Amino acid sequence: MSPSLQRQLTPRHITFMALGMCIGAGLFLGSASTIKLAGPSVLIAYAFGGTMIFIIMRALGEMAAHEPIAGSFSTYAHKYVGPLAGYITGWNYWILMMGVGIAESTAVGIYMKAWFPASPQWIWAFASVAMIGGLNLMAVKVYGELEFWFALIKVLTVVAMIAGGCAMIWLGWGNGGKPIGLSNLWTHGGWFPNGITGMVLALPVLVFSFGGIETIGMAAAEAAQPERTIPRAVNSVIWRILIFYIGSLFVIMAIYPWNALGTQGSPFVTTFARLGIPQAAGLINFVVITAALSSFNSTMFSGSRMLHSLATKGQAPMAMGRLSAQGVPVRGVLVTLVFLLFGVLMNYLVPGRIFGMMMSILAFNTVWTWGMVLVAHWRFRRQQPVPLAFRLRWFPLSSVVCLAFLAFVLVMLGYSADTRVALYVGVIWLALLTVGYRVGGIEQRMRMASA
Repeated sequence: MSPSLQRQLTPRHITFMALGMCIGAGLFLGSASTIKLAGPSVLIAYAFGGTMIFIIMRALGEMAAHEPIAGSFSTYAHKYVGPLAGYITGWNYWILMMGVGIAESTAVGIYMKAWFPASPQWIWAFASVAMIGGLNLMAVKVYGELEFWFALIKVLTVVAMIAGGCAMIWLGWGNGGKPIGLSNLWTHGGWFPNGITGMVLALPVLVFSFGGIETIGMAAAEAAQPERTIPRAVNSVIWRILIFYIGSLFVIMAIYPWNALGTQGSPFVTTFARLGIPQAAGLINFVVITAALSSFNSTMFSGSRMLHSLATKGQAPMAMGRLSAQGVPVRGVLVTLVFLLFGVLMNYLVPGRIFGMMMSILAFNTVWTWGMVLVAHWRFRRQQPVPLAFRLRWFPLSSVVCLAFLAFVLVMLGYSADTRVALYVGVIWLALLTVGYRVGGIEQRMRMASA
């Protein structure tokens, strides 16, 4: 009997996998950029953006609970939209994971230089690739446990910051016993210091903070009791993420004037320092390193599983579909590792530019993935004659609103000169994939795989 993917991921594993992908360096160090655009109204923007992501996750969760299959949204796109849609979505997501992996390994190199300033950045990027790659060659339960502990460190840090910040706001801790209060939220230009436009401009930026939450769908094929595990994970993760993002940003902007954020480093470092923790900078540096490793770990998992799924459908070399005795797509992991080593080379050649380059280019890939989830779900729902136990509420209105939101994000990517390159690269990439599908014999290999 040939080996198969092992259902060893528990609700604890899957919940923290999604948390690990979404709570990262963007929250700890990059939240100042969205605050600068929107001011305190960024809280409203996060609430609205989070609602849209919740709709996407309910749609994906509905399909995953009903059909917990390898490849997740790529397989759903293949089945309910068409083979070309599944092929493009699968390879698009694999490239997205490679880009995120390169960006996160780069982040590890950047953060490690705070402790070892004389060391070259590429050394630490290479070390992170080797470590995470080796761990992903083991049984999936090892991956799940590692991701749980990585994510737990981040979650506890955010909870501690929110609790400490609330003590500063209402009890005066770290402020000479004088409560800071909430006046900073409205005394520096009001809730909308840059108008409604500022809040709208922040939406495309902040929505990518939630990127990676679709890992829940990728894990469905290896989840124990997916009909129970997936709905529980979907429902719990989004609320926790909203609490962490909105709660931490609420506390930060109550303590510090929004227009002063970013001038003195990470607000997390400053808050812990005011609470009497002199090692705050080192603590947060440790946390953001684990945050980057956590996201990197999930990208390695998702990328190798997507290669395995594409191979089983004849949309990738058949060797990528083979599993080890522990049910791990070893060749998929190794191929993913080889491509991630390209990021190490880029860290050697252009260490100062690689992180920003990767993040701006990958925006288009994320919108495509989420949009395809909604389109596949629409077709999936039309083929279901009986009501499902776990379902997207207010369908189809919720899907229409969410698709309109994703279209708006694409428009805003083209509106800004800083992110316009994402559209150019994205369209060229889709065209190359389509040409490869038409002339590369993909349809013939698909027939052979299904025979």
